[in-house]
Amino acid sequence: MAGNSQRPNRRTSNKKGAQVGSGGQRRRGLEGKGPTPPAEMRKGHAKQRAAQAKARRAQGRPQRKGGGRSAAELVVGRNSVVEALRAHVPASTLYVQQFVDNDERVREAVRLASEGGEVHLMEAPKPELDRMTKGLHHQGLVLQVPEYEYAHPDDLTAAAYDEGEVPLIVALDGITDPRNLGAVVRSVSAFGGHGVVVPERRAAGMTAGAWKTSAGTAARTPVARAANLTRALESYQKDGLMVVGLAADGDVELTELDVLDGPVAVVVGSEGKGLSRLVGETCDVRVRIPMPGGAESLNAGVAAGVVLYEAARRRS
Repeated sequence: MAGNSQRPNRRTSNKKGAQVGSGGQRRRGLEGKGPTPPAEMRKGHAKQRAAQAKARRAQGRPQRKGGGRSAAELVVGRNSVVEALRAHVPASTLYVQQFVDNDERVREAVRLASEGGEVHLMEAPKPELDRMTKGLHHQGLVLQVPEYEYAHPDDLTAAAYDEGEVPLIVALDGITDPRNLGAVVRSVSAFGGHGVVVPERRAAGMTAGAWKTSAGTAARTPVARAANLTRALESYQKDGLMVVGLAADGDVELTELDVLDGPVAVVVGSEGKGLSRLVGETCDVRVRIPMPGGAESLNAGVAAGVVLYEAARRRS
């Protein structure tokens, strides 16, 4: 309104630039901050994580477990406990009920737990075991399996490159059965792979069942956990890996795929649903396994084993 030029904070000039009273803040905001630091020095960058992992290995320290931990697990029941101990599932404590019937399975469980010297033996009253297992039928034996420490997805490629080897990694998309995870870990170990990647949510983890199915190979084959599987695969692509997705309607047959002798991440989906949409779109190529017998699909563990064998054959 005319005549209101004295109104506080009213702009009376169209001139651009810093205004009186800014103290030069805007001008200083335009000043450069120096050159961009190299990738190895940028916090959270994949190359920085790889460099840190390499330094830890050189110093003999354990690798950073960027993937986090799983929850501790209880194995209950005499048969289950004995089978877990026979399979060398890592355990911290064996709880034995006071005044329990001392049959052959109880004696074997105590003997197996005592042999290695790493499993603590604890005697507990039945009400305490009932409370621990939330009323499950424990039959007087409860085995505590400690939290599993997952690797970071980038650690798998870093370890392969440090050893002068070509990365071969398996990623699981929507696999919820721990036995399938254990079978894949076993195949990765058998055919010279460098690890397995699983999503944090809606996916099988390294439970006692997965340990048993892996037949002990989980002790030397790392399993990494990704907060976002699609982003983990994109990170692998930036690191030079080809991402190969297994799909019944894949464009290329496995026997015609010519990238398995190079750095590759093989993605396996669930037997029923296959690859999720985003993961499927991220793959560089979708591959089908020829099945002349007419089967529609393969179990995830079997499918991964077939591809890993083919990769090992070509690399040799």
